[in-house]
Amino acid sequence: MLHLYFLHKRIHETMRFIKATEKEIPLIQELAKDSWENAYQDILSAGQITYMLDTMYSYEEILGHLQNPCYHYYLIQDQSDDRFMGFIGYENRYEGAEDTTKLHRIYLVPGYKGKGAGKEALEFLHGEVQKTGSGRIILNVNKHNPAIKFYESQGYRVYGEGIFDIGNGYFMDDYMMEFLIHK
Repeated sequence: MLHLYFLHKRIHETMRFIKATEKEIPLIQELAKDSWENAYQDILSAGQITYMLDTMYSYEEILGHLQNPCYHYYLIQDQSDDRFMGFIGYENRYEGAEDTTKLHRIYLVPGYKGKGAGKEALEFLHGEVQKTGSGRIILNVNKHNPAIKFYESQGYRVYGEGIFDIGNGYFMDDYMMEFLIHK
């Protein structure tokens, strides 16, 4: 138990969140590919993973997000070795709702999972969202993704579910989760 606390503390002390710009799009794409292949290989077909990475993480798609003043990407860096652990992408005032932020993306490369980096990333997000006055964070997660247990451990709860047609004959079968920020 003491070892896990030390490891968690170490990650916390060395993590840095860097606001992403257009020049970091190739890095976001690389981190997405590395994390997706690990996270979804047992959940989605290789074809669907490729399709989703090609569409959701195309240069043009990410650039459009970066040009939206409500959409934010942050790279997560381990300052102890300057390696990038992953990234988060979220949108304030999601679909015009002043009080809602959508966490679209939170991904860590395999070597950083289970070491407290995800928890620290969510805490960072909660702090950023509180600055906007928003009181609710929502996200979608695949019904077969083990990350559901992680989100629940961090105070998120399922409030709905949906099957979303993403094109090319593929669907996302997701739970919709929310976290309410106490003001």
